[in-house]
Amino acid sequence: MSHLAADRDPLIKRIHRIVGQLQAIERGLLDDADCAKTLHLTAAVRGAVGGLMDELIEMHVHAHVADDALTPTERREGADALVAAIRRYAK
Repeated sequence: MSHLAADRDPLIKRIHRIVGQLQAIERGLLDDADCAKTLHLTAAVRGAVGGLMDELIEMHVHAHVADDALTPTERREGADALVAAIRRYAK
């Protein structure tokens, strides 16, 4: 079982909140909402996605880098996967 499965429900709830925020931005654009409000909503989505990313990074580190049961090769693979994900996210 994936380590994400243990925390699936809170992660899904977080994603649903992000989807709701994105839908609010869409509604605002369709309804010609105030520009400042749309900017604030967009900033909130960015923060929410960043928070999700932080949580996933932490979970990955604990499961694939810091776990004492891992071999050195598994740790290296976990670290490499993390670096690749962070690089993609940072672009």
